[in-house]
Amino acid sequence: MAIERHLKLLLLALAAMFAQQTFASIGRGLPAVVAPAVIAELRIDPAWFGTYVSLSALAALVFQLGCGSFLIRHGALRMSQVALVMLAIGLAAAASGNTLLFIVSAVIGGGGAAVSTPASSHLLGRYCPPRTAPLVYSIKQTAVPAGLLLGGLLGPALIGWCGWRGTFLVAAAACLAFVFVLQPLRCEFDSDRVPDRRFHMKDFGTTLGTVTATRDLRTLSMACFAFNGLQTVFTAYFIIFLTTHGQDLAAAGAIFSLAMVVAMPCRILWGWLGSGFVAPRLMMAGLALGMAASAGLLGVFGDRWPLPVVALAGMVLSATAMSWHGVLLAETARLAPDRMHGAATGGVLSFGQVGAFLLPLAYAASLSLTGSHGMGFVVCALPALAVGIALLRGDGTPASRKPAEDAYSTAT
Repeated sequence: MAIERHLKLLLLALAAMFAQQTFASIGRGLPAVVAPAVIAELRIDPAWFGTYVSLSALAALVFQLGCGSFLIRHGALRMSQVALVMLAIGLAAAASGNTLLFIVSAVIGGGGAAVSTPASSHLLGRYCPPRTAPLVYSIKQTAVPAGLLLGGLLGPALIGWCGWRGTFLVAAAACLAFVFVLQPLRCEFDSDRVPDRRFHMKDFGTTLGTVTATRDLRTLSMACFAFNGLQTVFTAYFIIFLTTHGQDLAAAGAIFSLAMVVAMPCRILWGWLGSGFVAPRLMMAGLALGMAASAGLLGVFGDRWPLPVVALAGMVLSATAMSWHGVLLAETARLAPDRMHGAATGGVLSFGQVGAFLLPLAYAASLSLTGSHGMGFVVCALPALAVGIALLRGDGTPASRKPAEDAYSTAT
């Protein structure tokens, strides 16, 4: 009976966190879908959108480094609710069209989206056996392309119905509504919270120290830097890239959504393979080289390829740059110290946010200097190439393995 109850709780936690991250993904990805309409109405230089994305990533970095104590004090489910409220506030601020409130939107919305992943990892870490963790985490992280898919499909339609400002407000209302849907689950899923835990400034250092103390977590952090940076560039600029090369917003959104469709089964496939067929290190090496190659080829030849080939290149890039999360996050949770799943995840992802901060700036600088979107993709593919080579030079086996019994005991 205990095993059956535990399985039911795991499935319920997975469903709740999948939905939570879907809404978070819609909230964070919608600005990229709406960007061409905003740029056209407000007459903004497209390169400045990279600044918005980088500012959002910088805020996400701070929130992920500092969220560990809040997860322990308030619980993963409560922090999931807080993340959705922050996203709603950020989307509503962007709807104003005011420059200052766009900055507020980037900071608050980016921070809210950043908290959603450590919160979900913290919760699943309590219930998920290590052996199946890559698959479970991959299923959970499939919510990210699912949210981007919905954003790519619904965004242009909503813009036609209520304008880009109304689109932001509709998404904000949806995030708020789901906060109330999660509330009945809090009694069980936040039962491990420690109400007297306090936040201290040294927690930022503690979170970083959690992932820099071991070679394996340092390697995962560097991989996250390259992967998340390229993913951010892809989601931020691919639609703008397509509209710049003659596609209308509806067609560009459809192609982007098609690419997101590919990412969903690929995340599950990579997680399944990483659960026992391929060493996670080698899996991530292959994904790194795949995303570097597809981004580089898209950058070099994308403006000369026919649309179907560009769409195919985007699908390959999505299958790699949008599909690494489950394998990497499961490894992070497995290697994390006991009761530190959320903090370790936040620490590794903080390096990813550095990538999400720097690579869009590099893309924007390249675009401003050369006027070419393609060169931006080439530049941003280089860190993934370096990480892929570095991972292949490893032995494919983590230096330390937490016994399955110990990891499972933290979930019971």
